[in-house]
Amino acid sequence: MTRIYKDEGDGLMQVSRGMRGITVMPQGDVRKANADRRIRVQWGQQLLDDIVRGRYRTLVCGVNDTDNSRGILGEVLRLVPTSQWTLASATSYARTFRSAVSLHGKDDREPYVLKFDLDRLLVLAVLRPAGRDHFTLDDLERGFRTISRMLANRWDRWPTASVSFLGAKSNRLVGKDDREPSFEDVLERMHDAGFDGDVYPAVTMWDSLSVGVFGTYPFPDSVSRMREGSS
Repeated sequence: MTRIYKDEGDGLMQVSRGMRGITVMPQGDVRKANADRRIRVQWGQQLLDDIVRGRYRTLVCGVNDTDNSRGILGEVLRLVPTSQWTLASATSYARTFRSAVSLHGKDDREPYVLKFDLDRLLVLAVLRPAGRDHFTLDDLERGFRTISRMLANRWDRWPTASVSFLGAKSNRLVGKDDREPSFEDVLERMHDAGFDGDVYPAVTMWDSLSVGVFGTYPFPDSVSRMREGSS
């Protein structure tokens, strides 16, 4: 049997009650390449650390025109030293853009996607629709359709990562039942919109110790079969 750790490490690293974590399930044949369009889920990775280390050229997140102090955008602006944007200027820009759209826009094309050039990182921020304190899944899909067009054949903007929009404080995501949708709901909308970058799960998902997860989306057909009651 192939071991993961040296010496007795495999036995010592058995997951016990009280530990935060998830179980990543095998998916497909790892010996064969899969050219199908899919989203990679970055379980176990830290988005901010990967951004600081320059592992991505583009980041997708949310933004609003009132207060982004508790959002990922503020953290990124603080951590990227070459950026001339600040949290205040980014929020002001979103507000100015909103005002310009209300004066000159003729079509309802919300949610809009704003670009913030942080020198070594491009942020594509989905602007929360006017008059609301949250995004909907329809907003998310429409925003990601625009983002997918912005990324198409632009290899200078790859690799690309996105937040999951779940567990957000500044720009929360709400489903039809007024509750936060599932991670699968979010991945489905992103994928349907043409997105195939990396997505970072919400931190709170590490409390799902008993739930097996997959490293890419679409999930295997076996998930649908289990929901239908077959093995």
